[in-house]
Amino acid sequence: MPFTSTQIIITGLAGVATAVGVAVATIQSGAMKPSNPPLAESPASTKNQIAAVAGNNLESGQPEPLQAPTQPAEVSGPKVGPVVVTPPNSGCKITQAVVSDPNPPLNVRSSPQVRDSQIVGKLNNNTFVSVAEEQNGWLRITDPPGWIAKNRTESSCSNVNQQINFLAGGDEAIVKGRIIGGGSHSYIIRAAKGQTMTVRTRKDVFPQIIAPGGKLLAGNPYEGNETEWTGKVPVTGNYTLQLDSNFRGYEYEFLVQVR
Repeated sequence: MPFTSTQIIITGLAGVATAVGVAVATIQSGAMKPSNPPLAESPASTKNQIAAVAGNNLESGQPEPLQAPTQPAEVSGPKVGPVVVTPPNSGCKITQAVVSDPNPPLNVRSSPQVRDSQIVGKLNNNTFVSVAEEQNGWLRITDPPGWIAKNRTESSCSNVNQQINFLAGGDEAIVKGRIIGGGSHSYIIRAAKGQTMTVRTRKDVFPQIIAPGGKLLAGNPYEGNETEWTGKVPVTGNYTLQLDSNFRGYEYEFLVQVR
C-alpha cells in the first residue's frame, strides 16, 4: 500500500527519536568510554604522595627509617723508624789508622805532598799505623816515619761524645760505627724517671750503660757477654752508652729504645 507523505515524515521522526534514546541509554550505562586515555601522574604529584605518606606516618606515631651515620675513616700515620747515628770521622784527633789503598801498596812519602817528595817506604793494606799528626789530608805516621794520604786509609776519631736525638714521633735509634785503634765512643741519651730503656746489640760488642750519677746499669766488659738489657731508668737525666778500645778497635752496632 503506498504511503502518503505525511506518513513518511512521522515514521522518520520516530526513527530519530529511537536513535537518540538509545544513545542516551548507552552513555548512562557506561558502555561508552572516553577516546583519550588519562594523563600519567607527573613526578611532582608522586613526590607529593610520598610526602603525604611520610606525614601520615608521623601523625600515626610510626618513626621514619633512619640512615646509619657515616663514620670518618680512621687515618693512622706511618710508624716512625729509628734514627741512624754514626760517629764523626773528621774534625777530631786521630791516633791510629789502617791502610786501605785501592792500588796497594801505599806509598810513604818524605813530606805531605806528591810533588817534591820522596817515597821512603810502602805499606800493604790492613796495616795499622800510629798517627802523630794530621795536615791537609795527610797523616804523619811513626813507623816507618813519613806521610801517607788520609784518603787511602780508614780512621776514626779516638774520642767521641755524641748526643742521640730521636726523629719526631720516634723512640728508637740505631748506633753504628767503628773504633780504629784505641779510644772511647760515648753516646748520650736523655730519659725520664720511670721510662723503659732497651739496648740490644746488633754486632758483637755491647755498650756500657751508665746512669747520670755514674752507676753502671749494664754492660760490664769483665762479666759475661750481654746482648740485651731492658729496665726502668731510676732517675731523670742523661744516660751514657759507652764503648772502649785499647788495642786495634772493632766495629759496633746497637739499638736503643726509650718509651
